[in-house]
Amino acid sequence: MATATSYPDPVHIAVIGGTGLQHLPNFTHAATLTPTTPWGTPSSPIHILHHPSPSDPSTHIPIAFLSRHGVHHELAPHEVPARANIAALRKLGVRTIIAFSAVGSLQEEIKPRDFVIPDQVIDRTKGIRPFTFFEGGLVGHVGFADPFDEGLNKVVRKCGHSLEGDGVRLHDKGTLICMEGPQFSTRAESKMYRSWGGSVINMSCLPESKLAREAEISYVMICMSTDYDCWHTSEDVSVEMVMGNMKANSENARRFVGAVLDELSKEEHLELVSAKHLEGASRGAGGITAKPGRNEDAVKRMEYMFPGYY
Repeated sequence: MATATSYPDPVHIAVIGGTGLQHLPNFTHAATLTPTTPWGTPSSPIHILHHPSPSDPSTHIPIAFLSRHGVHHELAPHEVPARANIAALRKLGVRTIIAFSAVGSLQEEIKPRDFVIPDQVIDRTKGIRPFTFFEGGLVGHVGFADPFDEGLNKVVRKCGHSLEGDGVRLHDKGTLICMEGPQFSTRAESKMYRSWGGSVINMSCLPESKLAREAEISYVMICMSTDYDCWHTSEDVSVEMVMGNMKANSENARRFVGAVLDELSKEEHLELVSAKHLEGASRGAGGITAKPGRNEDAVKRMEYMFPGYY
């Protein structure tokens, strides 16, 4: 049977997979979408997967899955078309994103193969990556004091702890350092990040999480430690080390994400998944530019995600 190339219903939950989570097994594949946005095409096709409803297994919950680095991991962190990814998901109806990422540990207690649910981030990218939808004649400022949605984080922590007897080790909080890459840190940088109170480090959280906030999408990141970066007295981080630990722990990663999707599919989380608390934030943010000064092309781009906002 040919795979559908369109999907008629809104999809409220998305998973963005990074290194080590290229697909989600045990889901029914319903459609493969290849959208084009005003910011280009997403980094991979968006697969719509059907997840059995916990309240009624005869019905399903649609989940959107997007591979951040491309189908074959061909996109470096600075090449990921984050604006196209987030815009395409918003257009589908997505209001909740569960992002996954491999990270380096900056603290002794966060061991390789441990999971971390960060609650803060420090931006160490260099402005190479396009990082906002508000530009070119439409200025907007959104709040980003708490970059990860705390309501979603509570659900994710609960799911992670429920798997602790099955080999999952979870750290409830942490400060994530997002660096530019694609090279790993120098030893001096790694030690500096530790002195700042950094817990883990990756190259993928930004601008993805900032763009999600601008798109009024709740965002959380499940991080899996693969190494001790280069501050530690053990072997320095390498691609082989990262991939080895990812492969060894991939089943735990899939079970963790699956448990989160099971929980979020419950009717009691409908309002949380709909991100009602973020609704309208970007309408107000974009109102800073008076209508006579709004660039027509900039407004048209934003209409793709927010019909009637501007």
